[in-house]
Amino acid sequence: MNSAVSLRKVTAGYEHNVIFAGLSLEIATGQFAGIVGPTGCGKTTLLKTILGTHPIFAGDVLLNGRPAGNGRPGAIGYVPQLGSVDWSFPVTVEEVIMMGLYTNSRIWPWASKEERERVHNLAHRLGIYDCLHHHIVHTSGGQRQRAFLARALISNPKLLVLDEPTSGVDIKTQHEVLHLLGDINSEGITILLTTHDLNAVASHLPWVICFNNGVVAQGQPRDIFTNEILTRTYGGDIVIVKHDGHFLIANSTPLHLMNNHS
Repeated sequence: MNSAVSLRKVTAGYEHNVIFAGLSLEIATGQFAGIVGPTGCGKTTLLKTILGTHPIFAGDVLLNGRPAGNGRPGAIGYVPQLGSVDWSFPVTVEEVIMMGLYTNSRIWPWASKEERERVHNLAHRLGIYDCLHHHIVHTSGGQRQRAFLARALISNPKLLVLDEPTSGVDIKTQHEVLHLLGDINSEGITILLTTHDLNAVASHLPWVICFNNGVVAQGQPRDIFTNEILTRTYGGDIVIVKHDGHFLIANSTPLHLMNNHS
């Protein structure tokens, strides 16, 4: 199996606080995988470790066989949590997308005619062409998410990493974003995302990793979404209803609040 992401006995955390220890994980090239788990369980730390932006205490992180952080520009695209973005920064949707073109060797905001055409073509595809010249703060949650997705895709990455891409948007937009990611994945881009929405994962993603300071289980949703595995992941009573090939997952306590101390 060719691996887009390979973690080998990785230990990571903050100062003297270890978030996960001895973690080994493989994400196959071309996979569309979701990481689920309670708030504070280390999902974002795991993504930052994969991106090479968070130092590790021990182990190795490889992207397509190369150490994380040392890959070629454009090899990886990243979409952060929308809640972490400063929306007061004075940029248009077009300028947000163009940010994905620039590296330390480029001077922003100069772009060639060909690059602007790429931006416009991608905006057309993602359904945000009509708001290219709008200030980002004056766009909807779905438009903002698509703008940052375009920023990540404009450099033609081999791996796309998204932190909570369906958070803060309505159900219709959630499904639209996940359908769009499925189309992007079908073109050969490996996709790894975190989410709290188990029902959306069950409906759209072919592979899921249950995570809580380490991998609890992983596999196809129909095999992984069981009461036993989700209870071990979230530490609460989970109700799973399966009907005609579809899932409905619920519990008495919101999933994102479970094990919030971890």
